[in-house]
Amino acid sequence: MRHFSVLDLAPIPEGSDATVAFRNSLDLAQHAERWRYHRFWLAEHHNMPGIASAATAVVIGHVAAGTTSIRVGSGGVMLPNHAPLVIAEQFGTLNALFPGRIDLGLGRAPGTDMRTAQALRRNLQSDGDTFPQDVLELQGWFNPVKPGQPVQAVPGGGMQIPIWLLGSSLFSAQLAAALGLPFAFASHFAPDMLMDALSIYRRDFRPSATLERPYAMAGCNVVAAETDQEAERLFTSLQQQFLNLRRGAPGKFPPPAADPESIKQAVRLSGVHRALACSAVGSPDTVRARIQDFIKRTEIDELMISGPVFDHAARLRSFEVAGQICADLIHQNSNSGN
Repeated sequence: MRHFSVLDLAPIPEGSDATVAFRNSLDLAQHAERWRYHRFWLAEHHNMPGIASAATAVVIGHVAAGTTSIRVGSGGVMLPNHAPLVIAEQFGTLNALFPGRIDLGLGRAPGTDMRTAQALRRNLQSDGDTFPQDVLELQGWFNPVKPGQPVQAVPGGGMQIPIWLLGSSLFSAQLAAALGLPFAFASHFAPDMLMDALSIYRRDFRPSATLERPYAMAGCNVVAAETDQEAERLFTSLQQQFLNLRRGAPGKFPPPAADPESIKQAVRLSGVHRALACSAVGSPDTVRARIQDFIKRTEIDELMISGPVFDHAARLRSFEVAGQICADLIHQNSNSGN
């Protein structure tokens, strides 16, 4: 592993609002920068009362303006919701404001329910057949502008903005390999195809002007606290959020459960435990062992940490512990000559 990074959904806690969520996200990014995290990504979701990052490019600008060195980007922008030219202009603008610090991660899903997807004013195809063409079109808008070109992205044309493909199945892994792009797998909520996707991506990767060798990232939920019991209590917020989604009742990010054992039983019965299988929850020693095992098993180049915790101070502490662990692991690996 070379780097470790943050995936933030700008969670809106119960009893709070989006203003507080954005303030907390910026504060987390500023701390993450000091703790040597490499990137801070935000994700596009719509019609989700507990997630404030729907206007992803706007929030990226907010975070980038409040930090100085950490890379900031999308994990990701859901390309089916947008015309590629619009995304090129948005991220061209961000790159002009914050040169060399902006990443553009692209997802294939709409990031919402189908009724909301239709309200986003795009003609969606459920099979995703236009996604490869949209990616190529978006890449084209970032190419140097040709003399007499009738339409161009301003700003955007000629900019070298890193494009990532994100996925939770094999489709984006295959496409990222074919186009020679970096690939990130959403194992923090959909881990079933993780190993197959990484294998296909590495096996079929074709070098490109963007990337000579495959570069793979994978997501993992991390909740660290002083004891295993306390971390598991904090983790019940994320478990409840997933349970509410499964029940068709999304809401604001809930506080830890008063009865963690009842949540554990509901998680097992609903299958949520499979969705959250890639999670490192516990004391620093427990989290270290689980992160180390995840990195060894996947051989990823970068770990993307998702760590929603209801209490902001506890969330900061969790990311601080995770950052220390990841930095130590990278240092140990470099000293061993690997």
